[in-house]
Amino acid sequence: MSVDVVKNGYGVKSDEATYVTMALSLAYDRNLSYERRDLERYFGLYRSGPDGIFLKRGKRLRVRVDAAPPFLHLTKTPDVRSDRLYFGKAMIYPIVAAPFVRLLGLNGFLVLNVLLLFGVCVCGYTFLAARSRPGPALAFTLAFVAAACVPVYAVFLLPEIFNFALVSFAYFLWLYKEVAPPGERSFLTGVGSDIVAAILIGIAAYSKITHALLIGPIVLWWWWRRQYVTGLVVAAVFTITTLGLYWTNALITGEFNYQGGDRKSFVGHFPFDGSPERAWDQKGTEMSTNDADLENVLEPSEFPARFARNVEYFFVGRHFGFIPYFFPGVVCLVRWLASRDRWRPWRVFTFLAVVASALGWLIIAPYTWSGGGGPPGNRYFMSQYAMLLFLTPPLTSTAPAVIAWLGGALFTAKMLVNPFYAAKSPYTIAERGFARRLPVELTMANDLPIMLDTPRTHIWYADVLLYFLDQHAYVPEVVDAATGKQGIWIAGDGRADIIVRSEWPIDHLTIIAQSPIQTSFLVSMGDSQSDIPIVPGKPVTFDVPASGVRALKSYSYLLSARSTEGFTPQLQDPGSTDPRNLGVLITFTAVPR
Repeated sequence: MSVDVVKNGYGVKSDEATYVTMALSLAYDRNLSYERRDLERYFGLYRSGPDGIFLKRGKRLRVRVDAAPPFLHLTKTPDVRSDRLYFGKAMIYPIVAAPFVRLLGLNGFLVLNVLLLFGVCVCGYTFLAARSRPGPALAFTLAFVAAACVPVYAVFLLPEIFNFALVSFAYFLWLYKEVAPPGERSFLTGVGSDIVAAILIGIAAYSKITHALLIGPIVLWWWWRRQYVTGLVVAAVFTITTLGLYWTNALITGEFNYQGGDRKSFVGHFPFDGSPERAWDQKGTEMSTNDADLENVLEPSEFPARFARNVEYFFVGRHFGFIPYFFPGVVCLVRWLASRDRWRPWRVFTFLAVVASALGWLIIAPYTWSGGGGPPGNRYFMSQYAMLLFLTPPLTSTAPAVIAWLGGALFTAKMLVNPFYAAKSPYTIAERGFARRLPVELTMANDLPIMLDTPRTHIWYADVLLYFLDQHAYVPEVVDAATGKQGIWIAGDGRADIIVRSEWPIDHLTIIAQSPIQTSFLVSMGDSQSDIPIVPGKPVTFDVPASGVRALKSYSYLLSARSTEGFTPQLQDPGSTDPRNLGVLITFTAVPR
C-alpha cells in the first residue's frame, strides 16, 4: 500500500496501459468507454500517455428475432458518438480491480494481486494438509507459489495473477472433496462446489479463451462416475458463464470478440489528444485478432521440426522454460508419477488437461507461446501450472519442499529480490546465472525479453539481423572511417551470445578476428566450437559452420563467442577515453547455403 506504483514500477509495462485505464474508468466514471477524460487522468498519474493501449471503435448492436432462419438476427451500425472509443481487452479483471482502485488508487492493483496469491496459498495448504502433515503441506505450498516466477506477476497490473487464482480456486473447489476426511459434510464436499468451479473457469475462459480446456477434467470426472446429468449441468454452467460475459462485451462495445473488430494499439499519440490532424485512420497500429493463421503454423513441411524444437524450449528454454521457471511443478509431477495413486482418474484428467493446454499453445502459437512481449517466464502457462499442485500426493516430510525451494531459487531468486525491476527488464534475468546454461528459444527471436532493450536488438549488420542477448559484446560500430566498415567487439569478461537472423539459410560465417593483445578466441554457431589463437596486430580469417532453426519467415542461429583475455583501451592508450573491457574485434560475412 506504500509503494509508488509508477516510480517503483518503472512506468508502464506490457499491456498495463489498457487494464489501468479500464479500471480507472470504471472506478471514477462508472463506464467502460475511453474518452478524453480517461487520457487526461492517465497523463496525470504517469506523466506520459498510455503507450501500448488497445482501443477499438464501438458498434451499436441490434438484435431482432423473427420466423426467418436463423431466427436470431444481429446487425451492427457505427457508434453515433465520435467522442468515445472502447477498450480492446477483456473487461473482467478491471471490473474486479475497480473497487480496490477507487479505494487505494493504483496500489489497489497490487493489494488485489497479493490477496489473490494469499487465497491461492490458503487453498493449496488446505488441500495438501487434508492428507499430509501440516508442516510439509505449508512448506510445499509456499514453495509452489514463491519458488516459481509467479510472484513477479504480482507487480504487473495485468490479469495474470487473477487468472492463476481463478484456476487455483476452481480446482480446489472441485478436488477438495477427493481428499477431505471421511465423513466431512460441507459445501466443499457437495456438487455446489463444482458449480462454482465451473463459473470460475468460465470467467477465466472469457479472460483468455484457452482456459476453456480446463473445464474438461471436471466434466469427464462426473461422466467417469456415470453421473452424466451432473456433468452436463457443470458444462452448461461453464458455457453460460463464458457466453454471458462475451454477450456483455457485445452489449457494451458492439463486438463479441474484444480483440476483434476495428482494433488498434497506440504509442506516442493517442485518440483525443488534442491533435485534429491525427485522426483514427492516421495513427495507431492495426491489431485485430479475428481468426487464426493455422494455414502457416500447420505447414506440413515445417511443422514437425519446429514443434520438436518448441517442445524442447518449453521444458528447458533459457527465458520461458518450464523446468527453470516452474520448478516446483516438476517436483509435483515426479512425486505424482512415483506415487501409488498416480492412476486415480481425477489426477489423470488434470494432467491430460495440462498437457493438452501446453501442446495447444505450441501448435497454434509457435512463435508466441510464452505470452508475447518477452515476459519473465511463460505467462501463458501460469494458469495450467496452478493445476499441478493438485497432482501432489500426501506429504510425509519436508524434503519435497526443500527440493522445490532450492531448485526453483536457482533460477527465480534473482527475480524476487527486486520483482519490479525484473518485471520491467526481464532480459536481465538470463544474462547471468544458471539460466545461461540453457538453450535460447530461437524459434521466437522477436518475442524474447531482449526485444525490450531496443539498443541491443534487431540491429542490421550487412544483410542479417543481430540480437545481443547479454552485455559481453558491443553493438556494431564503425572500425574503418575510410570505408565505413563496421565491426563488433567481443568483451573480455565472459561469453557473448548473439542471435543471427536471416531470410535465407546460412551455411557458415567467414570471420576476420583481431586484437591488440594475445588471446584465444572461442566461437561457435550451433556446431562444434572453434578455438582460434589471436596474435597482437595480426588479423585471422576463418570459417565457422552454422546450424540453426527455421523461425517465422526466417532462419535463426546462435553465435557464441568468448575471448580468454581482455584489455581496457583507456589504460593502454593515454589518448583514449574508452573504459570498456574489450577482447576481440570481429567482422563477418554470412555465406548462404
